[in-house]
Amino acid sequence: MRSLLEIQNQIVPDLIQVMQKRYDILRRIFVSGTIGRRALAASVDLTERVLRSELEVLRAQGLLDTGTAGMTLSEAGRLLVEEMEPIVKELFGLSDLEEKVRQAFGLQRVVIVPGDSDQSAHVRQELGRVGARVLRESLSPGDVVAVMGGSTMFRMASQFSMPATLKDNWFVPARGGLGESVDYQANTIASELAKRAGARYRMLHVPDHLSEEAYQTMMQEPSVREVVDMIRSARIVVHGIGDAMTMARRRKLDPETMEEMRADGALAEAFGYYFDRDGKVVHRMATAGLRLEDIEAAGVVIGIAGGRSKGEAIASVLRFGHDDVLVTDEAAAEEALRHL
Repeated sequence: MRSLLEIQNQIVPDLIQVMQKRYDILRRIFVSGTIGRRALAASVDLTERVLRSELEVLRAQGLLDTGTAGMTLSEAGRLLVEEMEPIVKELFGLSDLEEKVRQAFGLQRVVIVPGDSDQSAHVRQELGRVGARVLRESLSPGDVVAVMGGSTMFRMASQFSMPATLKDNWFVPARGGLGESVDYQANTIASELAKRAGARYRMLHVPDHLSEEAYQTMMQEPSVREVVDMIRSARIVVHGIGDAMTMARRRKLDPETMEEMRADGALAEAFGYYFDRDGKVVHRMATAGLRLEDIEAAGVVIGIAGGRSKGEAIASVLRFGHDDVLVTDEAAAEEALRHL
């Protein structure tokens, strides 16, 4: 495949450019679901006149449907976008980047989307779509899946789908709630994934940040204990990665604790644990949810995070050594390698 693309790029470089342009148009429509021509022109940085002619070609090929609300991809268009992904990765050099990250951090699999989530809402949406696909490919009948909260998990759940129902599967929140937007709560995300998979779910109605005394009391409740036991038996764990201080503020940690974390070099947060530059845990909280030993025992741990600003945090969590799959974007992958 690589040699063919290189030959085409040397002999007919304009053909490659046209293919990239049309793929970008199709991918933006695919990620958006439905989009108007003016919004699409702005997102792909084309004039409406140029875009109109490209859309006519794609429509003539049966790849687009047009309605009063805007443009959507036909079934043939959706299949084509998915089939073209490995080809486009060769064009963008993302296959090489994926392999570099995989080897550098000892991962089983790395999937990279082009762009920078910090700069583009479309890249953030694409990160969620690809994360949903990776989760779908990892599922087996009877699996228990524990998911964290956050905006990235929300976008992943909103684009999740299954070709057949999974009546024997369970989706559960990996930890308690942070008291923020209900859409981003782990409980909400677990229930959304379950509904889209035709599976079952359980909720954990406890705060994420507990005192040791409150934690011990909560764990005496049979209903809480039952859910926690299921969470800790999860075969698949899906989590985001965040900046340590940002997540500490969201969890409303006291100033003294935050200062101690800074002094200890806390850099990144994942599944409620805080890591320094070398991937060492420097702070943990009592929580009715996943523990490190549960993550170590899980069959598949999937991290989904993007944006150049998170590159160093991603490198920190990956050095911890228990992620199997990373879904990220181009900018974050480059930054993570720079901090290796």
